[in-house]
Amino acid sequence: MILPFKGTNIYFETHGKGAAIVLLHGFLENSTMWKDLIAELSKRNKVIAIDLLGHGNSDCLGYIHTMELFAETVAAVLKQLKIRKCSLVGHSLGGYVALAFAEKNPEKVTRLCLMNSTSNEDSEERKDIRTRANKMAQTNLKNMIQLSISNLFYQENVSKFTSEIDFLKKEALKTSLQGYLAAQEGMKIRRNRNHILTNATFKKLLIIGEKDPVIDVNSSLDEAQKTNTEFIIFDGGHMSYVENTKKLLDALLSFLK
Repeated sequence: MILPFKGTNIYFETHGKGAAIVLLHGFLENSTMWKDLIAELSKRNKVIAIDLLGHGNSDCLGYIHTMELFAETVAAVLKQLKIRKCSLVGHSLGGYVALAFAEKNPEKVTRLCLMNSTSNEDSEERKDIRTRANKMAQTNLKNMIQLSISNLFYQENVSKFTSEIDFLKKEALKTSLQGYLAAQEGMKIRRNRNHILTNATFKKLLIIGEKDPVIDVNSSLDEAQKTNTEFIIFDGGHMSYVENTKKLLDALLSFLK
């Protein structure tokens, strides 16, 4: 479905009936990343999968997609569907968006799962990496996207998931240069939202990749302890929904029931 939003279009899909679960993909991903999970999740729930601004079939809106702007699109979709409360599952960037949504709309959130994500802000090192990546993307976007996808996996897993990685690269290439740059700039300036987890009245879960090349496992464990958040560790990298599909599905079904 297409939702007009501030002169642009936001794409989203709905599956099943029941309590609402909103799935928010990561950077360079889109709603297709959830294809192996939706069948089970939608048996007893209404699952909403949204293409975030500049990704998949959704348009860009300006040159910086802040987490707050992304969260506004989520709120607009829920308003269109007349959904008052929902559970949120966000992968990486999607987790940052889920936190921004929860900050603005705490009364609408029943559960929040951060998958390979964090409520911490970017470190200075990570900000520098994003700045360099944006410069490189302006000269060779295709190579940057393809390299980025492979680097998100625990390297010993890359050869195990060649077909899945090829699919992810194909979908990632739907991201325009503007979408790439705008999301990176938005992530770079996002605020620390530890307090959202610390003060939450809703259920919360942190899914951690033991070999995550993006978010250090020890940092995630410190975050979980500091914010009193339940956590699960998988023996993979940043792409738990590929590297640990069955374990992830079991964890989500338990968390969301």
